Amino acid sequence: MEKVKIGRVYRHFKGNYYFVENIAYDSETQERMVVYKPLYERADGRSIWVRPEKMFLSDIPDRPDNITGQKTRFTLVDEVQKNYIN
Repeated sequence: MEKVKIGRVYRHFKGNYYFVENIAYDSETQERMVVYKPLYERADGRSIWVRPEKMFLSDIPDRPDNITGQKTRFTLVDEVQKNYIN
């Protein structure tokens, strides 16, 4: 399975961009968890998210809300050049 790249930007299939801050591990199962944050202002103020890496990189079925046409839930983007770590 592909591994998520820390310090990179991914696009969600609904179109928003997210920065991957780190990989954490579930204390019970040792499953890899992606720690990421939105690169946009959320109305609810939530700023840090965690999702299992398998789900982060999972294939998605045909959905009407897949506005990007991606095959996976999150896709690494190379066109974003800004350094979001600093």
